Amino acid sequence: MRRRSVLAALGLTGLSALAAFGGGALFGAATPAPAAAPPLLRAGRTPRLPLRPQPAAAALPPHFFAPTLEKRESPYGTISDLPGEGNLLALTVDDGGDGDVIAAYARWMAECGMRVTFFVTGSLAGWAQHADLLLPLVQNGQVQLANHTWTHSSLPTLTDDQIRDDLGINDAFIRDTFGVDAKPYFRPPFGHLDDRVQAAAASIGYTVPVLWYGSLADATPISDADLLAMANEWLLPQHIVIGHANYPTVTYHFREIADILRARGLQPVTLDDVWERP
Repeated sequence: MRRRSVLAALGLTGLSALAAFGGGALFGAATPAPAAAPPLLRAGRTPRLPLRPQPAAAALPPHFFAPTLEKRESPYGTISDLPGEGNLLALTVDDGGDGDVIAAYARWMAECGMRVTFFVTGSLAGWAQHADLLLPLVQNGQVQLANHTWTHSSLPTLTDDQIRDDLGINDAFIRDTFGVDAKPYFRPPFGHLDDRVQAAAASIGYTVPVLWYGSLADATPISDADLLAMANEWLLPQHIVIGHANYPTVTYHFREIADILRARGLQPVTLDDVWERP
């Protein structure tokens, strides 16, 4: 089905509203979307906050190295943290409503070796606009790309075919733009998930819904102090932490985030660093 006709079939003229706290409840519980949610972040029409000067590259902390891990067997079913005990931290970043934030993440990662799993909503323009910055990081394994749907809809509100189309269009975008397979990982928008959604997603190879164990709470605008408080609270061993590439506040604090990881002896990882592919 052509992309335009699929979106018409879904009955969606824009993306769903973003949840105010980390894409859903703090731990990824399937809570209802707010009744009076703010309008969607639309591709190319994201509300803007003023950018501040970025720290010089020389001020960034020493380079994070790629982990040397014995990978675990591929998971099946929902995950919200990393297995076992250890010093691993998986920062996962959703949406992409502000292309400048996507670009800032890419530059930071190139400078300091940080590893991130991006949950891509490909209808947002920044992913294609900054593919040139992301591609080298995808190729060297610092960036992993996973599926956050094309329309950012609450999946339980869609039919089975619409769920498959929403994930499938985004899957094709990731393949065509970056040359990689996002399967088996997807993040249901707002953390909204049920058995039917899981079965529909698994039928096209998306067998692992990824929720989270802590949030930077930056799906919507957030103060500097609040973002740093969330980072200090949730950047902990074996946590999967959710952030968003929607507003620039996080970009002002990349150095502090890296310093927290270093002070706590945490090794940043992608999901592919931890688990084998199915």
